[in-house]
Amino acid sequence: MDDFRAASTLTPLGDDRFAWDVPDGWQQGKGAFGGLVIGTLARAMAAIEPDGARRLRSISAELCAPMLTGATTVAAAVLRRGRGTTYAEARATQADGVAARASALFGVARPPSAVRVDGAPPALPPPDAIAIAPMGEGPTPRFTRHYEFRSIGPWPFAGAAEPTAAGWLRERGVVAAPRPLDAADLIALCDAWWPCALVVERAPRPMATVAFTAELLVDPATLDPAAPFAYHAHLAGAADGYSVELRHLWQGNRLVALNQQTFAAL
Repeated sequence: MDDFRAASTLTPLGDDRFAWDVPDGWQQGKGAFGGLVIGTLARAMAAIEPDGARRLRSISAELCAPMLTGATTVAAAVLRRGRGTTYAEARATQADGVAARASALFGVARPPSAVRVDGAPPALPPPDAIAIAPMGEGPTPRFTRHYEFRSIGPWPFAGAAEPTAAGWLRERGVVAAPRPLDAADLIALCDAWWPCALVVERAPRPMATVAFTAELLVDPATLDPAAPFAYHAHLAGAADGYSVELRHLWQGNRLVALNQQTFAAL
């Protein structure tokens, strides 16, 4: 199952509950890739929102345990529904309890304001000038074969002086079979790159996302699904084996998403 949308497909069970068969081939270590898990929770919350004008604007999630392949139940609920916003939550449960939870804000478009944001996408060589990284084999996580990484470095375990990352990124399944992108695709793209903390290490050290927040600033359907995204991240702080990093995703001159993640060293 190579397509992200197929991998994150839910089967309605009634009463805002869904069945999810977590597919093989999307692992990041023992459990499923966090972007797949959080994207699937986003799908469950979107499924219980009847107003298509209320787009997913913000999502916050915790990955409580490895999401193993096989049967999973996802339960969604509306926390509050106002005139222009909906607050929802979702939980994914496996045999040993809750494996992941998320809450999200869905909102209608508001009248534009005079606010302007300074900033520009990272200065990167053209995508074709950077070789595609050989991901998905050997020591790299299995899920990475579903994405195309063109990194300008630094690489994991390079002993780099600065904990940063940058390059181009896109979803292979969408390139092979074009379709409009949605919020779940963007959530997964935010999570696909390796943690910045790994580039300053000199030897392999497992890390896992334990908390995740993303702000989606662009309607995913307006993006070019085949075009690569410019990616940049930096580590904002670290202590006691936890690190917090900020990630930015751009397409052209449009800032598509902001993402903050907390990683735990295992």
